[in-house]
Amino acid sequence: MLRKDDSMVKTVLFVDDEPKVLEGLHRMLRSMRREWRMGFVTSAMEALKVLDKEAVDVVVTDMRMPGMNGVEFLTQVMKRHPDIVRIILSGHSDREMIMKSVPVAHQYLAKPCDAEVLKSCVARACALRELLADPLLKKVVSRMGCLPSLPSLYAEITEELRSPDASIQRVGEIISKDVAMTAKILQLVNSAFFGLRRRVANPAQAVNFLGLETIKSLVFAVQIFSQFEGRKLHGFSLEALWDHSMTVAAFARMIAREEEAEPMVIEAAFMAGLLHDLGKLVWVINFGEAYMSVLAEAQQRRIPVQMIEREHFGTSHGEVGAYLMGLWGLPDNMVEAIAYHHSPGTLPSPGFSALTAVHAADILTHDLQKNSPVFIQQEVDSDYVEAAGVADRLPHWRKLCENSMAGEEL
Repeated sequence: MLRKDDSMVKTVLFVDDEPKVLEGLHRMLRSMRREWRMGFVTSAMEALKVLDKEAVDVVVTDMRMPGMNGVEFLTQVMKRHPDIVRIILSGHSDREMIMKSVPVAHQYLAKPCDAEVLKSCVARACALRELLADPLLKKVVSRMGCLPSLPSLYAEITEELRSPDASIQRVGEIISKDVAMTAKILQLVNSAFFGLRRRVANPAQAVNFLGLETIKSLVFAVQIFSQFEGRKLHGFSLEALWDHSMTVAAFARMIAREEEAEPMVIEAAFMAGLLHDLGKLVWVINFGEAYMSVLAEAQQRRIPVQMIEREHFGTSHGEVGAYLMGLWGLPDNMVEAIAYHHSPGTLPSPGFSALTAVHAADILTHDLQKNSPVFIQQEVDSDYVEAAGVADRLPHWRKLCENSMAGEEL
């Protein structure tokens, strides 16, 4: 699990118009009272009053409530207190209402909800809060409902979905090529928005589970995808970011396969590799010119960009991306690989993991692209790979990646 400071008690507010439900939650979560300060209120209006007076980390709300429903309530929470983690816990199954909840809820849990599932979800949200110390960053990242896609891929997905012969396989292939679309579709399939209740790390598989009509509604009615429309920023190329991410993903999967990892680890390595730098996209969208200065300084000083990010913002793109993906409910091993891909020793591992594969793949990708105008030497965490027992495998992995870049199949 992600690290958290156990000395810091988190505040969780539960909102449900049925007192008996709240009583049940109170009993169910009694064992967490030393870790969480919990509040229980019976209306959205009462909850907003509490939020205006007290600092709250996580809100868990029902969907159907009189006066102000769960979607309306979370919309207000997102506007007024964007740093709060927003979770829906509901037995409400109205499709239209669920669709409306997608942009405002970080996660959706279905009633009846197993006690351990609820505890795990809320505890994970609380632990994630420790990744970002800056309140402004928490607000910025928590407010994000989607990430912008490459314009060419956004055009592809909308054209395919509008086609009378739209193919679910083709839709899955397009989404799999885009970092932003992949992140969003994995959020939906890994939460209970559509009643799937399963862990999925493959966007093509996620599309099959959701179905073509649901995808169409999400894209055209809810607008879960968007295209990058920002003016050209000197020193940043969305295409280059996507190309690098795809290469790291392919290398990470290849390394994991070579080590005969479990299928779930191989899948997580690929997906985390694809998403490992999406924090840079968060920086670009929200901080624009300020982040361009960071990139320029990294080039000028020949220092890895994550080091300059820490100097300017107090954190790196790894933690920023992991915070968002954690909020969206992606599996822990993927979130951890994204968070610590530059500093895996922060999260010691007894052996090979998705994090090991992504760390090595990212280093090797940078090292094998020395002709790139933005190349900056990256160093492998030698203590980490030694502790993980894979230091002697690095030359072999490098050869595999060199062969792949020379034109062999990834």
